Amino acid sequence: MITFLLFIIGFLLLIKGADYLVSGASSLAYKLGVAPLVIGLTIVAFGTSAPELIVNLMASMSGNTDIAIGNILGSNIVNILIILGVSAIIYPIAVQKSTVWKEIPFALLAVVVMAFMASDALIDGAGSSYLSRIDGLVLISFFVIFLCYIIGLAKESPNETAEKPLDMTRARSILFIIGGLVALVIGGKWIVDGAVIFAQSFGVSESLIGLTIVAIGTSLPELATSVVAAYKKNTDIAIGNIVGSNIFNIFFILGTTSLFRTVPIVSNNLLDIFVLLVGTIFLFATGFLYKKHTIDRREGAVMILGYFVYLAYIITRG
Repeated sequence: MITFLLFIIGFLLLIKGADYLVSGASSLAYKLGVAPLVIGLTIVAFGTSAPELIVNLMASMSGNTDIAIGNILGSNIVNILIILGVSAIIYPIAVQKSTVWKEIPFALLAVVVMAFMASDALIDGAGSSYLSRIDGLVLISFFVIFLCYIIGLAKESPNETAEKPLDMTRARSILFIIGGLVALVIGGKWIVDGAVIFAQSFGVSESLIGLTIVAIGTSLPELATSVVAAYKKNTDIAIGNIVGSNIFNIFFILGTTSLFRTVPIVSNNLLDIFVLLVGTIFLFATGFLYKKHTIDRREGAVMILGYFVYLAYIITRG
């Protein structure tokens, strides 16, 4: 019971810690003369993915790499099939042409690159597959390219600026940053420890816990952002948040995780990567082929159904 309570509190700390970190860092950066647009592209983007990053770093440093890889794959699958699916049911998502031809293909590239890196046994005939520090550096290099693209895109659209951050004193901003970081670290540790205990208690793999409970929990900020955006009919934010988060998760978070510790890839992970690949291709197809780049309620329902079929399978395999 104590483990369960700490596990739940860990998620609350993780989400609130990310919120405090973003608020404090955004306010401090604004007072130091950083433009709101740059803040939005860096600090806020980092903040929404901070839960996944902290959980992965904690899992990696404690040697629980199954949770780390499961968290990234599971989060990205949840982002596409569940969060976008729910958002599309709330309000059909009109996808911009640039998103169809640039951002979504970049997300697809992220999955393909990861798939090749995770296929040492299939491609080279190696005894095992893993993501090494070199793989991590390559993934982070791709992330830098993506970040440069986003900054260039923002300069081409000067009217689409981020909102002005909350006005705080410097002392309060620093307290928010420190408090947010502390909450993230404690929450991340409790989640990883709880996930390991749950896996041992129920006789299931750490990978399954990472793919399901941990992945869904760390995707809550994306869920809240996209659902609210869909309800307000801001569909660009709804899909942009998901596509950007998936790219960030693979290129930056998985890349950073690989720098700290080699991440072994088991055969089950290859199927999870394949599901993510199919989901990303489906996202591209629905945005490109049907109803003038629109993901409607029917396609949202198909996404959600697809996730529950996948969920039933991974629970069955353990």
